[in-house]
Amino acid sequence: MSALAEEFPYYPVSAASDEDEGVVRPTRVMIDLNALADNFQAIRQRVAPSKVMPILKANAYGHGLVPVARLMERLGADYLGVAVLEEGILLRKMGIRTPILVLGGIWGSQVPLFLKYDLTLAASSIEKLQQIDQAAEALGTVARVHLKIDTGMERIGVHFYSAEAFLEASLKCRHVQVEGIFSHFANADAADLTSSRLQLERFQEVLRFYEKRSLPLPMCHMANSAAILRLPEAYFDLVRPGILLYGVYPSPEVPRTVAVRPALTWVSRVVYFKVTKPGHPVSYGWTWKPQRMTRIVTVPVGYGDGYFRAMSNKAQVLIRGKRYPQVGRICMDQMMVDIGWESAYNGDEVVLIGCQGEECITVEDLAAWADTIPYEILTNINTRVPRIYIGDGVGEAEGR
Repeated sequence: MSALAEEFPYYPVSAASDEDEGVVRPTRVMIDLNALADNFQAIRQRVAPSKVMPILKANAYGHGLVPVARLMERLGADYLGVAVLEEGILLRKMGIRTPILVLGGIWGSQVPLFLKYDLTLAASSIEKLQQIDQAAEALGTVARVHLKIDTGMERIGVHFYSAEAFLEASLKCRHVQVEGIFSHFANADAADLTSSRLQLERFQEVLRFYEKRSLPLPMCHMANSAAILRLPEAYFDLVRPGILLYGVYPSPEVPRTVAVRPALTWVSRVVYFKVTKPGHPVSYGWTWKPQRMTRIVTVPVGYGDGYFRAMSNKAQVLIRGKRYPQVGRICMDQMMVDIGWESAYNGDEVVLIGCQGEECITVEDLAAWADTIPYEILTNINTRVPRIYIGDGVGEAEGR
């Protein structure tokens, strides 16, 4: 394990020491720092000269908030994006100095904490802008904000058709620095880009406010992962890669114009083996039973770890380089796998996401089995699953 990888603790920190690594929980996630580094560099090259804001919300899409932030800072990320105040505070407490934008909605009483920890706020209404201005004045400081424009999400932000009053109000704030202005695509990962181009036109019309008044344009950003891949006209000054940074494409419909590879592998081990007779049901609810004598192995992972119960009797795993079906209902902490009349032994590695031999199971596979999206699979891997960091975080692009 590299010096850089050793610096990164499990997230959360494991109770086991290095000497105890062999007894750490067999279910674990492996994060390839070199893959993350290569993905970041590939995105940066694609969008240059635009800047890059890696999005680290939801525990960095399951990859570990603090370790990924440290790596992105070392790689020279221009900005970091998180969803909630607590994520930003944790990064500051862990020594991250890169500018951090908290993208989500805010509550007025939170504003002083944003200012205390030097976090950039997303101002999403005139009222919130005024709250920020007043809090900054009371503390004798200047708040750094990015104005949020709603061009079609109906989530947070001022509607594009009401934005002029919002921007006018921002000019009157004496304790606010409007560093940026941004919006968000609703359908950039869809086959049809009509709605995305409409949103882009709406955002560009809002930006004309500054040109009409001969005012300098704040930092503009709108492009998420899908837009990075297919809408270069939306790059503006800054892009916000989320799932793409982690080596997963937003949807099957988007062109793969940036070469990335998955950074996350999820593995466990066989902990029990038994022969099950024909007609003897397996697991809760007796939803599955073998038609013939078969060998069943138990794997210590379940929906309590984020391995969705909805995948019961659909999922597959890799053992000794072969695919085998998960059978019976997935339990909170364990699940069973039917290996037929083949061999497996206690301690054998079980791949849940990743490759083994010539076979691979992807996060997209799990999403299909759970009838959801890859985003939900990654962000639901529980923090009780240890994260192990491998590689030096330099990547092939830097001549590893």
